[in-house]
Amino acid sequence: MPSNRDDIRDFLNRRKHVVLVEVKSASGSTPREAGAWMLVAVDCIFGTIGGGQLEFMAIDHARRLLSEGGADADDISVPLGPEIGQCCGGRVALGFKRVDRPLRSALVEKVDLEIAQRPHVYIFGAGHVGDALAMALSLVPLRIVLVDTREIELSATRVPGIETCLTAMPEMVVRDAPAGSAFVVLTHDHALDFLITAEALARGDAAYVGMIGSKTKKATFRSWLEREAGRPDIFDGLVCPVGGTAVKDKRPSVIAALAAAEIMTSALNHRTGEERLPKQKARLHA
Repeated sequence: MPSNRDDIRDFLNRRKHVVLVEVKSASGSTPREAGAWMLVAVDCIFGTIGGGQLEFMAIDHARRLLSEGGADADDISVPLGPEIGQCCGGRVALGFKRVDRPLRSALVEKVDLEIAQRPHVYIFGAGHVGDALAMALSLVPLRIVLVDTREIELSATRVPGIETCLTAMPEMVVRDAPAGSAFVVLTHDHALDFLITAEALARGDAAYVGMIGSKTKKATFRSWLEREAGRPDIFDGLVCPVGGTAVKDKRPSVIAALAAAEIMTSALNHRTGEERLPKQKARLHA
């Protein structure tokens, strides 16, 4: 289930009168790209077109449209310079449209599709670090699945907007995951960590494979990978320790914050590369 910030159905069901604000075009340096949108009601908003003075002006414009009634407003072109208190230097054209029943359905479908297409991140281990990592990643547009073999750990998880998976065979979760998924391994058992990590690396299509641990654990896994799995060639795809070594703080919340940044970067960059791939193939066959 999506978290509250994604719940467009709840937003629209609670409000009869809403205006769609959309970035119709963007040139130069701008807060958001063309196609970015938000919904404005009298009491609150859903989404964002970038914040700052531009968004403040857009909200004010949309609420005047709501209060005055009548037809949709004309597009407005806004230069992002000193005259509006922003120094971006670009120009944005904004469109304003009252949300009727067909548009409501289209917006719900659009949000559902975006959520369905989010990169998957599988966190193996619902302990202190796993829980903190799930919390950190729940703030970004990713589909988070927290996996554990222990029911008591999953039942203690209270992170909104994520899925949980109780399984006796976490390696099967790896095998069933869609291409381009990210896998973060931090269970209570080193042998289980090695098994899951090897499965993730062997796929060859993961956006990210990370394992919590030290230099010693990483070296031990390398030996295990060669001895037990016969696949030393896949070792270089591993990130260990997750979160890097630049910060020496081992508190779960710190590890989670550092790891979340590298996981998000890998997952979203991998998705961008996948979106470009069909076009590249098409040119090769042209």
